[in-house]
Amino acid sequence: MNRVVLVGRLTRDPELRYGQSGTAVTKFTIACDRRSGDEADFIQIVTFKKTAEACAENLKKGRLVAVEGRWQTGRYESEGKTVYTNDCIADNVRFLDSSNQGNSGNRSNSSNSNDPFVDDGKPIDIKDEDLPF
Repeated sequence: MNRVVLVGRLTRDPELRYGQSGTAVTKFTIACDRRSGDEADFIQIVTFKKTAEACAENLKKGRLVAVEGRWQTGRYESEGKTVYTNDCIADNVRFLDSSNQGNSGNRSNSSNSNDPFVDDGKPIDIKDEDLPF
C-alpha cells in the first residue's frame, strides 16, 4: 500500500500550470518538521484538476496544510544527466489555518475580520446560558 499523510507549511506560493489536455497541475513544497523539531524535510506536492485550482487560489507561502496522497518516484534526462524525482501526488489537501494569517504562521488578525472564532489571545466571554449543553 502506498499512502502518505503529511502536515507542513508551504515554502513558496503554488505554481499553477495546464497540461496539453487542459488539465490543471499545481506544484508546491511543504516543510514538514521531524519529531526532534530541529530539522525539517522539504517535500514537493503535486495536485491535479480541481484540487490544483483550489490550491492555487487559496494557498500562499506559510500556510499550514495537511496532504494525503501517494509517493511517486521518477526520472528524466537533463543535459545528458539522469535526474531522479520524489513527489507526493496529493489526492486531498486540507487548509489547516485561515488565509489571513501571515507567512510566518503567526496569527495576524485584521480589524475587518468577520470570523467570531479567531483566536486573538483574549479570553472568550461565554455565559453558561449560552452553552447548548
